[in-house]
Amino acid sequence: MAVKRFHIHVSDELLDDLQYRLQHIRWPEQLENSGWERGTELRYLQSLVSYWKDHYDWRKQESKLNRFAQFTCEIDDINVHFIHERGKGPNPLPIILTHGWPDSYLRYEKMIPLLTDPASYGGDPEDSFDVIVPSLPGFGFSSQPASPGINNFHVAEMWTKLMTELGYNKFAAAGGDMGSGVTRYLAANFPERLVGIHLTDVGIIRSLLNSNDSEHLSEEERQYKIKAATWIAQEGGYISIQSTKPQTLAYGLSDSPVGLASWILEKFRSWSDCDGDLSQRFSEDELLTHIMIYWVTNTIGSTAQMYFENSHSLPPLGRIEVPTGMALFSADILLPPKEWAERNLNVTRWTAMPRGGHFTAMEEPELMADDIRAFYRPLRT
Repeated sequence: MAVKRFHIHVSDELLDDLQYRLQHIRWPEQLENSGWERGTELRYLQSLVSYWKDHYDWRKQESKLNRFAQFTCEIDDINVHFIHERGKGPNPLPIILTHGWPDSYLRYEKMIPLLTDPASYGGDPEDSFDVIVPSLPGFGFSSQPASPGINNFHVAEMWTKLMTELGYNKFAAAGGDMGSGVTRYLAANFPERLVGIHLTDVGIIRSLLNSNDSEHLSEEERQYKIKAATWIAQEGGYISIQSTKPQTLAYGLSDSPVGLASWILEKFRSWSDCDGDLSQRFSEDELLTHIMIYWVTNTIGSTAQMYFENSHSLPPLGRIEVPTGMALFSADILLPPKEWAERNLNVTRWTAMPRGGHFTAMEEPELMADDIRAFYRPLRT
């Protein structure tokens, strides 16, 4: 299980092929007087693809990504890619950060220096972390599973093996979206290894959504149940597809960069705190680099497979006793009721963020880094 240095370098042939595809697009029509309500808006996508084709510089972005110390390590037949940046402080606390979908390890790109070197950003060096950011199996530069069975539960086991290989017996963990699930399974199954966990969401709470016992729910929990049902009906089509027929979806999105961009961008617009305008939160380069991670690794199909695995093979989670910090960003989707969180997690810090959406550390890296530092401060001893 040797750790090896990793350097991103995409072949010229792959980039030339992408350029060819961007030059030969067959666009669909869009109904007059319609915008984003039926899906990704045509004029916006055409404008972004024009920038992608004529101005976007992957080599420049590749060079920026390679400034991080990156490695791979084979765990359970998966070649796991990860960033490992050492903290600059007297006693850095190791922390493993897990991303979700449709983001990637780049979710934490802006936050890494804030955690490794807080003193350079007006913080206390005592709050420094050794930061480990792996790419989930089948995401980005981690290899794709060859057989079924890799779900959040299994990934949590893999992360403990990775941290052992890196020499960390006790560590912190944080995550959002799919990363929240992995982090909670870490805490549930390996509590002796965890100092604490920090979460920005808990996914869709199916036990509340499917509960027939509304009399024993709090008002906040009843409201959550209504909101969750409405959200799934209006926004959850991707879940139904990816958790039932991910392979069918993979053919189109693996073959068309525009189709891939459309699938991902719609979620970034719907789930971020951008008020319907992606440019309020993300630059064109930022969005395209995110899409490029999926394109150059051809992993949109394997990332969708994780929805199938998590829908069909995850064991239930009991109450988690590891100290838990919750940072809830105001524009995120389906914020959990506090009563439910306190019944199921040992919540020792609860922060209502004034802004920010689902892509937490991408949208508000300073707010999130501050909260992580504050949560772990009393746990470091």
